[in-house]
Amino acid sequence: MTLILPKGYHNLLGNAENTEKAIKSVKNMFQDNLSAQLALLRVTAPMVVLSGEGINDDLNGVERPVSFPIKSMDDRKAEVVHSLAKWKRLKLAEMGVAPGRGIYTDMNALRPDEDLDNLHSIYVDQWDWEKVITAQDRNLDFLKRTVVRIFEAIKVTENKLFVEFPQITPILPDSIRFITSEELLQRYPGLSAKEREDAITREYKAVFIIGIGGPLSDGSIHDGRAADYDDWSLNGDILLWNPVLERSFEISSMGIRVDRDSLLAQLAAKGELWKRELRFHRMLLDGRLPLSIGGGIGQSRLCMFLLRKAHIGEIQSSIWPEEMVRACKDAGIVLA
Repeated sequence: MTLILPKGYHNLLGNAENTEKAIKSVKNMFQDNLSAQLALLRVTAPMVVLSGEGINDDLNGVERPVSFPIKSMDDRKAEVVHSLAKWKRLKLAEMGVAPGRGIYTDMNALRPDEDLDNLHSIYVDQWDWEKVITAQDRNLDFLKRTVVRIFEAIKVTENKLFVEFPQITPILPDSIRFITSEELLQRYPGLSAKEREDAITREYKAVFIIGIGGPLSDGSIHDGRAADYDDWSLNGDILLWNPVLERSFEISSMGIRVDRDSLLAQLAAKGELWKRELRFHRMLLDGRLPLSIGGGIGQSRLCMFLLRKAHIGEIQSSIWPEEMVRACKDAGIVLA
């Protein structure tokens, strides 16, 4: 994605003070709505984890984590998290959380290899959540019901925001549409994966694309996913139509997590069976981790969408190329 500068863009909230008040309102309201919908308890999360234990998220396998030695631990290497996809499952086991209940946390990460644009920053903030499930819950119906609950939490937040800031008119549809990545390929065979996302989200305004990471019928994958957290047949992305940028807008990546069989199959598919010896993977294979469903919901992204902002830098403070700052300023977009 290249930088998008919407013509005639202006801040609907009028000034920086109102924007900051609205950001606070969105974050407070949504996390309360989410925890109520999914029966989640808030926990404290780490910013760094030890290297070599398989706990950090590998994303697409090419991103470099920020790492450093720890003086008081004989220079043992630690790294800033990319996400908490696997850490949360360890936390559920440690806390002995029962099926049907879960946890959520404020996740703060650094991803220095991100291509910076309207949606992507080197600083990532998410509500990371994880919930214990049973073997009977590992199916598409359960996944869809969970997606509907998350979408409802977003809609309730949007409606409450409208009461506080009436210039932010609700735009979300009544319900979210489900489609598999294979069905999407068959529906738009001449388009790229991103173009297919834009086309389906433009039509339905809110879409959940099921099945990301595994091969499609044409040999491609819809998008990359690590092999060791989501089950590629039971995961997906929540996409919303962004009228400011006029494109689809990913708000969440989530899914039912791998069990023993799907972990081994997906590691084999990516040529990563060596990971079986890492701490996280050994615990999962030995049956010491609960079955779970989980995901991440972008905090700055949700604020950006609900407050009708054109750039994530209007929500969060980060580092941006000077030419991007200048181009945005000329277009009426002030980056923090």
